[in-house]
Amino acid sequence: MDYTILAINPGSTSTKIAIYKNESPVFVKTLRHSSEEIGRYAKVSDQFQFRKDIIVKAVEEEGVKMSDINAIVGRGGLVKPIESGVYEVNEALKNDLINPPMGEHASNLGGLIAADIAKDIPGARAFIADPVVVDEMEDVARFTGLPELPRVSIFHALNQKAIARAYAKSVGKKYEELNLVIAHLGGGISIGAHRLGRVVDVNNALDGEGPFSPERAGSLPTGALAKLCFSGKYTLAEIKKMINGKGGMVAHVGTNSAKDISDRAEAGDAKCAAIVEALIYNIAKMIGSMSVVLRGKVDAILITGGIAYDKYICAEVEKMVGTIAPVKVFPGEDEMGALAENGLNVLTGEVAPKEYK
Repeated sequence: MDYTILAINPGSTSTKIAIYKNESPVFVKTLRHSSEEIGRYAKVSDQFQFRKDIIVKAVEEEGVKMSDINAIVGRGGLVKPIESGVYEVNEALKNDLINPPMGEHASNLGGLIAADIAKDIPGARAFIADPVVVDEMEDVARFTGLPELPRVSIFHALNQKAIARAYAKSVGKKYEELNLVIAHLGGGISIGAHRLGRVVDVNNALDGEGPFSPERAGSLPTGALAKLCFSGKYTLAEIKKMINGKGGMVAHVGTNSAKDISDRAEAGDAKCAAIVEALIYNIAKMIGSMSVVLRGKVDAILITGGIAYDKYICAEVEKMVGTIAPVKVFPGEDEMGALAENGLNVLTGEVAPKEYK
């Protein structure tokens, strides 16, 4: 049977949508939103109808009948920490997407829009899959020196899990049979220890720890950060922006384009060259720490995300970590394909959807 699946991935200034017929994309499209359009809404949840209307219009303009859609899979938002998997959108999930316990983000709209579209299509089902709050960390990994500040799991779960499954298939094994360290290198960087199908440790890639990235500060000296917070020079909002948005490469050289910085380094810019080398060093160091979590038993190290297109960075990281395990590079990220694949797996009965409580 052929299934038609609509994937929805809302971002802060865009909404990516795609229609898939089983595994094959019919179209993939990015709908851009101007600051004026987004600025009309006080909260992310207020954008719901605006985003839904343009999604429906775009799908119909591509010649796809809404009535032919069997499943709508939205990017999961900042809901409660949950295990990896596909979750059918229910009232509990909708409530937490509207009143997100982990904070507002445009991705919270994905499941809400999916459910609203599905209710008008007989037989259609709405899901989310592997949101950024997927939490499979072992308890020992949560402890810090302050009980008020436990470590939390916020990372590129959708892409890391999809890459893990793709790699496992390529070597004729199941994901649940492998120990992997996966480094997603993008606007944020997350590096996870995957033990037999579970991410038992990973850095908080949003605003907490790990390597600095194009726009995030990563781990910081805590004493110095405390002094900065109480220096009187900055508001809380400004500090938070320095940690996520204006940190990392942006803070050092004024741009969040890793390619631009790499190109400038290659052209002889000494400052950019130093930043690139520091980025490589921090990525490799984090990969090494995650290999220790896996007791040194690592089947492969997988590098993915936008920065994975940079052959120099990947080659230099491999020089530092290649003695741990074979390094494989999967440039870019196919989040739309991953969303559609998760929906298809439920429709075909390959996996059972989980219940959000």
